[in-house]
Amino acid sequence: MTTESNPPAQEETERAIKRPKLRGRITVIRDRCKGCGYCVAFCPANSLEMSTEFNAKGYHFPLPADGRDCTGCDLCGMFCPDFAIHGARGPAADDAKGPAEC
Repeated sequence: MTTESNPPAQEETERAIKRPKLRGRITVIRDRCKGCGYCVAFCPANSLEMSTEFNAKGYHFPLPADGRDCTGCDLCGMFCPDFAIHGARGPAADDAKGPAEC
């Protein structure tokens, strides 16, 4: 009988630790937004807030909230009736400018 020094479960755990950290990015098409607020209401990470500014149509649009990280789940894009916003996952940058891009 032989015993393994490194069981398969431990190897998978080591591989999972070496994966690069992913970070979410939010993209907003401001002039397409009608200010319904679905993206803000359904964001599980609370990464969005409504702007105090107006777009060309006269509506408030969503912006990344300060100090909160987007996970890139894209629930905002799935709930947006106007396809004005979407989230995506990508590698985390060391010199990130904020919680998400807009």
